[in-house]
Amino acid sequence: MSPKMIWVRADLPGDYEERKSMVSSALEAGLTNIMIRDTDRALARLGRFEPLVVAGDDIMSGGERVGAIVTISGPDDMEKASAFRDRTRFLVIRSQDWKVIPLENLIAEFQGSHTKLLASASSPSEAKLFMETMEKGADGVVIEAGSPSELQAFTSLDLQGPPRIELGSIPITSIVPLTMGDRACVDTCSLLRIGEGMLVGSQSSCLFLIGSEAADSEYVASRPFRVNAGAVHSYVLMANGRTKYLSELKGGEEALAVSSDGASRKVVVGRNKIERRPLVLIEAGENGKRFSTILQNAETIKLCTPDGPVSVSDLQVGQRVLVRLEEGGRHFGHSIKETIMEI
Repeated sequence: MSPKMIWVRADLPGDYEERKSMVSSALEAGLTNIMIRDTDRALARLGRFEPLVVAGDDIMSGGERVGAIVTISGPDDMEKASAFRDRTRFLVIRSQDWKVIPLENLIAEFQGSHTKLLASASSPSEAKLFMETMEKGADGVVIEAGSPSELQAFTSLDLQGPPRIELGSIPITSIVPLTMGDRACVDTCSLLRIGEGMLVGSQSSCLFLIGSEAADSEYVASRPFRVNAGAVHSYVLMANGRTKYLSELKGGEEALAVSSDGASRKVVVGRNKIERRPLVLIEAGENGKRFSTILQNAETIKLCTPDGPVSVSDLQVGQRVLVRLEEGGRHFGHSIKETIMEI
């Protein structure tokens, strides 16, 4: 997924000092794509940034027209916006009463074009919605903050999209059936693919890629929204890059779904089913390092390997499985660089 753009409208306040403060606050927040009035070009001396000059409904840069602004208030405005496809580099769309459907229509229409679509947002939650609409989202957002102090709240936006996870492989060294224990079955609000799952493990330094139940089994129908993730003590990697214990997951939280090629995406947890089931200890490692994860001992639970998902029932010692390795440990879910042993 390409990084999202984020622009700031510093041309809207009526008072010059407030517009000046908006530019200063944007720069302090690390936001350097700033829209200013033609009469405010002197504000460019406040810091190093390329001003985007607003001239009516046109956006100018370096003396050239690079974009346009269209306010959506009805079907005619949608047609006006559509007419800019491949005719300008950037199109900023705004509305006093945003509805998601018009934005969906424009995202679909501009997909594959040479025109970048940016949606005006007045709050971080609105910006987040626009960047995720129809999965692809708008190419960026334009902040229309009510005051300079509101800009800081937008800096927490995830503009890069879900990261590509660096996966490696290590060999299985031991498979030991255990007695009963509590395991967590994570049902998401997304349909997961074969070879896609969640990163789970007993040590935060080594998380195993546990596959979804997307494939049919001889005994049960597929549950493509589900990852039978493992014992409740296990770490699971979340969409924000932190880990949580599986026992802590609850509906509405954002977990991270990861494919065997390292691609990832956010998925919303629908529910976390914790039930007592027979367990199995899976140990793996090489070069003197040992890692483990504890899973339900059942045919439908699969670990992802370089050759595809393999059931714990068919897993063999020596077989390589996909993992994410990291140095250090975790403190309240945050990655930290310290000497830590989890055995």
